[in-house]
Amino acid sequence: MIYLDSSCLLKLLLSEPESEAVRQAVAREGDVVVSALTELEATVQLRAGRLGAAFGERRYRAYLDQLKAFREVDPFRFLPLPGTVFQTALRQQRGARQPHYRSLDRLHLAAMEELGLRRLMTNDAAQATGARGLGFEVLRPGHP
Repeated sequence: MIYLDSSCLLKLLLSEPESEAVRQAVAREGDVVVSALTELEATVQLRAGRLGAAFGERRYRAYLDQLKAFREVDPFRFLPLPGTVFQTALRQQRGARQPHYRSLDRLHLAAMEELGLRRLMTNDAAQATGARGLGFEVLRPGHP
């Protein structure tokens, strides 16, 4: 079981350099967890792309439909997060012996802990470093 962050979820929706590597990595996994935070962040990024004219309304709607369709297919498991995720992020931050990381990165790492997951799939280098610092295994498809 692996936690999919928004950088990789977006690679599954958009055509980007690492998209094929992410698709292949996801296909090798038994269960791929998409947290409510990951879904929210991906949806916000898609909306930003639409508002910034990176793509039109039709494509935006198609991306949202594809994201919704992921809920119905394996290996995806869309999971809610408990309210304690914020306290977990605070505890991780206070105990950190590593450089500062963005709040969303901290929340993703706290979500992993709350969901009992030890593996992360991300294309975010800073988040990968933070995850390793907490003892998580990190998979970065398309990166050595």
